[in-house]
Amino acid sequence: MRFTPWVLSLCLIGLSQSVLAKTPLEVGEPEAATGIQTVRLVEGKQWLAATANPHASQAAAEQLRNGGSAIDAAIAAQTMLTLTEPQSSGIGGGFFMMFWDAKAKKLHTLDARETAPMSADASQYVEADGKRSTWRQAIVGGRSVGVPGAVQGLWDAHQRWGKLPWKASFQPAIQKSIDGFAVSPRLHKLLAARIHPGFERDGAAADYFYPKGEPLAIGHQLKNPELAESLRLVANYGPAGFYQGQLAKQIVTAVQNDPDYPGRLSLTDMADYQVRWREPLCGDYRQFSVCGMGPPSSGAVTIAQILGILAHQDVASMPVNGLEFVHWFSQASRLAYADRNKFVADPDFNDTPIEQMLDPQYLKSRWQLIDQAKDGGVRRAGISQGIYVSAKAFELPSTSHMVFKDSEGNLVSLTSSIEMGFGSSVMVGGFLLNNQLTDFTLSADSGDITVANRLQGGKRPRSSMAPTIVFDDKGQPILAVGSPGGSRIINYVAQAVIASLDWQLPLDQVMALPRVTNRNDYTALEVDTGLEKLQPQLEQMGHKVRVVPLNSGIQAIQFKDGRWFGSADPRREGLVVAE
Repeated sequence: MRFTPWVLSLCLIGLSQSVLAKTPLEVGEPEAATGIQTVRLVEGKQWLAATANPHASQAAAEQLRNGGSAIDAAIAAQTMLTLTEPQSSGIGGGFFMMFWDAKAKKLHTLDARETAPMSADASQYVEADGKRSTWRQAIVGGRSVGVPGAVQGLWDAHQRWGKLPWKASFQPAIQKSIDGFAVSPRLHKLLAARIHPGFERDGAAADYFYPKGEPLAIGHQLKNPELAESLRLVANYGPAGFYQGQLAKQIVTAVQNDPDYPGRLSLTDMADYQVRWREPLCGDYRQFSVCGMGPPSSGAVTIAQILGILAHQDVASMPVNGLEFVHWFSQASRLAYADRNKFVADPDFNDTPIEQMLDPQYLKSRWQLIDQAKDGGVRRAGISQGIYVSAKAFELPSTSHMVFKDSEGNLVSLTSSIEMGFGSSVMVGGFLLNNQLTDFTLSADSGDITVANRLQGGKRPRSSMAPTIVFDDKGQPILAVGSPGGSRIINYVAQAVIASLDWQLPLDQVMALPRVTNRNDYTALEVDTGLEKLQPQLEQMGHKVRVVPLNSGIQAIQFKDGRWFGSADPRREGLVVAE
């Protein structure tokens, strides 16, 4: 093993400190870092549950302990996260899920991403003065809300693989909503940082999160009877309890009658929502197969490109997170993000040249563009197919990842989001609604066919969510992983995969590694870690470097040495429960 005590100290240095106070929030980094906890490695002989919040992990574990499947665990976790981690995900948002059916030995991918209202178009993001909306204007209020997909997605997955009654997995969150839970330091710090401009407005969300104008205090026993009632409706009536009836009317009314930025969501949009079962997208890396979600997720194809480029380098011989690795990883990322920003969008509306993007000869040609001595500057997409131009979206990083293994060997890797920290700030029925429409390229007109990710009615916005499952050369799953982090998710997951496969690190050490990203913009090094020492050398090589908080939140389970282990990213409040 190439993980020396010196390298371990490099990985962990500074991780006992909070980075919130040191670095001001940037646009695009709204769910700030809030501190570091101790990283643990947990063995699961029967089952494993890892989520971003202890209450959610315990709720999932309860279902697994009672003989439930990984899907039952996911339902319990997602409903609990709606209550206890409201800034990141919930039934007002959507998700991508990967499910490994151990008996059938088949991988499934479920797209429960939000959709744009049928009447939505780019004109709604042009202000009265004729200028495009700023990010602050775009994220707040009803016009940023897409049709939530989480409830329908959980239901469809349960119809296939649930073992316990649908209602059973809702009970932990319903009861906790009634009894209350102690506000965590992370939730308090995010509220105290006032990261969402929507909370400056009067309304249900401001009243709930800022009683008497002050952020919820650490340890405050927070109850949410409205959420309990909403969850009861869904538990009793399934998707009809959410997409039809009184709850659907509340959602539509809140969106359409937003006092500042009314949206176009309709009851018909709600009733017509459907999930998509899509084919997994897998890329070869060394002797492994790395599988994830295809478009509208950009996660799997961009990770596959990064790994396909780096396959031409002997990464395993490079020092862990050393100068050589950071250079090659950041440059491979630049090239992959260039293709991503140009081509990836909803496949029901646009053609993404996946085969060309993952062609081995093409990836080799991209690798040859990397100058071993220096940063080559902002990269361009390398495929000339079609008329598309490169275009970016806000893609703000409020997201949550969860992984489960049940007693039958089934695996779930699920990434869920409401987009911005605290979503649109519109609160209905005790939960926050998403602002996923800002994941579209809002600078483009809806009729501009050169922009693949333009806003169109009924379309799903491009996402960076990257739930991933890795298989060995015998076709057996050995790693289930994912992360929150907006457009940086792709780098976080790719780095974790490399650390596991190339450097063969135990999972807790994978979690502790300092993060590095490059989204075809600049090389970001995680603040308060040993990576900071690389800044002068990278700058001499031509890199534009920023030392910033990199707020990953990886959850992962790994099969290593004949045993299953789980671990949670120390940057958040995740917990692994196992038996």
